[in-house]
Amino acid sequence: MPEAATARHARLRHWAARRHGLDPTRLALHLAAGDASFRRYYRLTLPDGSTRMLMDAPPEQEDSRPFVAIAEQWHAVDLPVPRLHGADLDAGFLELEDLGDTPLQRCLDGEDAPATQVWHEQAIALLHVLQARAPTEGLPAYDAALLGRELDLFPEWCLGEWLGLNTPPGWKALREALIASALAQPVVTVHRDFDAMNLMVKDDDLYLIDFQDAVAGPISYDLISLLRGRYCRFPPARVATWIEAFRTRAAREGRLPDNIAPATFHHQVQAMAAQRSLKVLGIFCRLTLRDGRDGYLARLPHFLGHLEDSLADIQGHAGFRAWLANTFRPALAARREADA
Repeated sequence: MPEAATARHARLRHWAARRHGLDPTRLALHLAAGDASFRRYYRLTLPDGSTRMLMDAPPEQEDSRPFVAIAEQWHAVDLPVPRLHGADLDAGFLELEDLGDTPLQRCLDGEDAPATQVWHEQAIALLHVLQARAPTEGLPAYDAALLGRELDLFPEWCLGEWLGLNTPPGWKALREALIASALAQPVVTVHRDFDAMNLMVKDDDLYLIDFQDAVAGPISYDLISLLRGRYCRFPPARVATWIEAFRTRAAREGRLPDNIAPATFHHQVQAMAAQRSLKVLGIFCRLTLRDGRDGYLARLPHFLGHLEDSLADIQGHAGFRAWLANTFRPALAARREADA
């Protein structure tokens, strides 16, 4: 462990020991997980056998204040989030309820498995509850500027920095269309990474984690984060069924206009899915090239498939779709083969 990391780990150990009146040299503290950010998670086992999860989020790189504020707010409206037991925001240390070691992706067994579909339906039900209860007040707006910055990760990092490709024909028109479609949707609380890796399974119930980047934005964003996530690529008919069921319930509960046509909402969802897939393609390249993270480039073909599925249901942009098939996909395959 690097010297700076060792010193930080010692600070975390002493902080936890002080909180519980324990000897830091005998503290039962073990690494539990890391994520794509600079956060790390440690499991603390207390003398009575109970456990807590300690989040180490270096304040120079991670601002934990949004996490704390949202955790308290969502807990107050009875959303399933880890209970916050203590925090030192200046140090970047948080003590949380331990939800175990079972993120939802460990319960999935391929796109066609009945259990996989049941878990996704349970997750969609939780999404309805999140949108119905979580207030948007105080959250950053998922506005045109933020949507555009996310989209621009694709030409900057995936095309320019990794593949050395020029921005394709039709990019400007597609970028503008995707932003306009997102802004046309009703605004709700958006988790922003409502993926199987951020849904924990405890006693057969789902809990929300990693919600610090929540925003007030398009109603379909979290839905497609789940349905077009990193673990499954469902057949179009299955996705369409889930989209229509979501539209029906959201309209019945007042989060969508009851007169929005199924085809209109389906188009909006697919446009949102295309935006997210493009963003992810860019982010995964940035995580690799700038941050030195391993494993993300292997997931690019999966999200390219999501992007192609989404664009297939959006009218227009034939030039961009042709470029994806004839230029981007071969370049992606060649670069991955060269790096293998």
